[in-house]
Amino acid sequence: MSTATPETINTQAEESVEEVEGKQAGGLARIWQQHYDLVILPAIILLLLILLFVYIQTRDLDTIEERVLAADNVWGLLRQHLWLAALSTILVLVIAVPLGIVLSRRGARRAQGPVLAIGGFAQALPPFGVLLLMAFWLDFGVTTAVIGLTLAALLPVLRNTVIGLQQVDQSLIEAARGMGMSSRQTLFRVEIPLAVPVIVAGLRVALVLNVGTATLASYIGAGGLGELVQQALRLNRINVLLVAGAVIATVALLIDWLAGVVERVVVARSG
Repeated sequence: MSTATPETINTQAEESVEEVEGKQAGGLARIWQQHYDLVILPAIILLLLILLFVYIQTRDLDTIEERVLAADNVWGLLRQHLWLAALSTILVLVIAVPLGIVLSRRGARRAQGPVLAIGGFAQALPPFGVLLLMAFWLDFGVTTAVIGLTLAALLPVLRNTVIGLQQVDQSLIEAARGMGMSSRQTLFRVEIPLAVPVIVAGLRVALVLNVGTATLASYIGAGGLGELVQQALRLNRINVLLVAGAVIATVALLIDWLAGVVERVVVARSG
């Protein structure tokens, strides 16, 4: 026969509510600790845009500055910039991931060191000088810019693909082979899915690198936001230069934030 009193029941109910609230608070605290940067970075981007808007509104722009900073001109250059970065990043993904898979195989590991060393040497070269040399060698324009951006951002994805595949637990590979999977099935069903988070981290680095380096593409006639910088220098307009710098920084931060969100989602699903 139960001897519980109303006071005891109320006490137990209050303790249960406090326990649930404590777990929820602890869960929110852990989520905030793990992903606080995904909240802070958009706040920084928003603040930068507000400051840029206030700065433009409080300046008495002349006709040249108004023409250069017109919405149509800025949006057109922004589309060119994003196209250059996106196209070169896709090429990096198409080239680096298959090459990294090949280099991670046992029969090709002797070539792994030299290939990564060549990639490291290419990445260490100054992008501006490389783009100019390629433009004189090939031609000025978008195609040369895309090739240069692809070469500049190839190493992070290539290296991360190799490292990600090498870090896969060998016991899992052996277990898959023991279940009757072929080498190809083991690669696509076990190794690559487990290496995806590391590959995505390298792709994030390549994407952000391409967004920044694409600013130099304007010097070889490929367009992009670097045109704003060139116009500011040619016309000696400090307002245009400040706006160009703010826009380029905002785009780079936004792309980094979006890539970070995708990386967290991929890691969470893989985990």
